[in-house]
Amino acid sequence: MDSSSIYGVSILLLLTLLPFHSHSSTTQINSNSILVALLDSHYTELAELVEKALLLHKLEDAVGNFNITIFAPRNEALERNLDPDFKRFLLEPRNLNSLQTLLLSHIIPVRIVAGEHWPIGAGAVGVKHRSFGGEHCLYLRAGVSGNRTVDNAAVLRPDDVIRPDGVIHGIDQLLIPRSVQEDFNRRRSLRSIAAVIPEGAPQVDPRTNRLKKPAPVPAGDAPVLPIYNALAPGPSIAPAPAPGPGGARRHFNGERQVKDFIQTLLHYGGYNEMADILVNLTSLATEMGRLVSEGYVLTVLAPNDEAMAKLTTEQLSEPGAPEQIMYYHIIPEYQTEESMYNAVRRFGKIRYDTLRLPHKVVAQEADGSVKFGHGDESAYLFDPDIYTDGRISVQGIDGVLFPLEEETNTEQTTTTTTTPLVKVAAKPRRGKLLEVACNMLGAFAQVC
Repeated sequence: MDSSSIYGVSILLLLTLLPFHSHSSTTQINSNSILVALLDSHYTELAELVEKALLLHKLEDAVGNFNITIFAPRNEALERNLDPDFKRFLLEPRNLNSLQTLLLSHIIPVRIVAGEHWPIGAGAVGVKHRSFGGEHCLYLRAGVSGNRTVDNAAVLRPDDVIRPDGVIHGIDQLLIPRSVQEDFNRRRSLRSIAAVIPEGAPQVDPRTNRLKKPAPVPAGDAPVLPIYNALAPGPSIAPAPAPGPGGARRHFNGERQVKDFIQTLLHYGGYNEMADILVNLTSLATEMGRLVSEGYVLTVLAPNDEAMAKLTTEQLSEPGAPEQIMYYHIIPEYQTEESMYNAVRRFGKIRYDTLRLPHKVVAQEADGSVKFGHGDESAYLFDPDIYTDGRISVQGIDGVLFPLEEETNTEQTTTTTTTPLVKVAAKPRRGKLLEVACNMLGAFAQVC
């Protein structure tokens, strides 16, 4: 005896003993019932779903009151041809109503035998029968050649099981009511927009300031770490690393884009000093190319040659000074003239992050343009959108920007140098006992 026969005998004994238990239904099921035949048939997947949906009592009442027709999907339709996510959705306890609606939509309270009562040549619409699911109706069609369908499912085994109280027809797929499909779509969309995604946060190595394990970032998406973690150490910490082969996660050709915008500066005219600092005086061109290759975007506020000529030798001779000046002119965002002008017109003052932490550059509207910086050390947007390619934006300005703290520090140094410092030597304090003794000796000498 195989496992399916044992399974059928156990279900038969269960249904035979059901009337002796105390439940609301008083209908007794015969061993020749269509319900027993379903549970003992080769439609084991459907029988298992009926059991998990707790529909045995309801089907007992249905068999006692009606002569029913069951359209049973074959096992392959529920095992291999069904979406795993949808099957998982049906088996969740909170979706019990959807599972019951789905299964009851395969049963109609009318006995339909393929050879006698099936409507042949019923047209494109077919004959409608309301199922036990309530809201779902089944449309039966049959062609002249004898091909029978139920909704979108083909009847593969008509009159597969015939009993006095019902008939089972084998179909090739599951019949899914619209309400169940909408409930599944709603749950699936809510899961996709969940506020907390159950994924571990990226772990950063404190020694290298890099990810311990590369994060699964799709091609074209923004990097996981902020741009400051991807910057090479500056001259004050360690020399910048020599340019080498990039990592495996390079989605953009940053070197080519940086080369293009530097050539654009040279051909545009008036920005040769800026290009010379990026390429020759520092390694910022290589660094910017690496950042763009890793997915970051940059906006460069490029001072023109007239503004760069005002820089003194002392400002450029200190170690790391050219890099720090240029870092303050690079914004880790993609901004154009239109986006910056609209922002300052709407909000007044805007503070943009720069690659020189923690300093920010302030932008505001002035004379129908965008003004950067504070007071006398400010600069206007002079040549907008010199270069824009979606990853790098270059905006020409007519001055060199410095952080506000440096401006205040320079003012303080100038004021302190004009007023000379005078050293005042404090008198040493004598002990109290010694002072009293001296006073007494002086008084004694006057008496003598």
